[in-house]
Amino acid sequence: VQLQASGGGLAQPGGSLRLSCAASGAVSSLDVMGWDRQAPGKQRESVARIASGGTTNYTDSVKGRFTVSRGSAWNTKNTVYLQMNSLKPEDTAIYYCYARRITVDLDTRKRNEYDYWGQGTLVTVSS
Repeated sequence: VQLQASGGGLAQPGGSLRLSCAASGAVSSLDVMGWDRQAPGKQRESVARIASGGTTNYTDSVKGRFTVSRGSAWNTKNTVYLQMNSLKPEDTAIYYCYARRITVDLDTRKRNEYDYWGQGTLVTVSS
């Protein structure tokens, strides 16, 4: 699975940006997609997740400002978006697209989870 993110750039405080990420490769459906970020000098953190059924969750610092979504058409279901509004300087980070594929062995019932990350796109919030 390859993840290609786009949409990063420079925004002013209070502004908006929209990130997109398209998955490609030998994948029929990705169970979870989302975004992580890593700010300078900080550990990488999970920002937002969306499951294939539409359930979402967010880290507390972005709730009410960021919205994660997935494409609904058959050819965009493995595309994930992050609409970022009311941006703050502390949102400055490299944002990484994330995906998880879950499989269950029919014989052993063993659950396997495969995690993937994209190359990252820089978001800078500054006046």
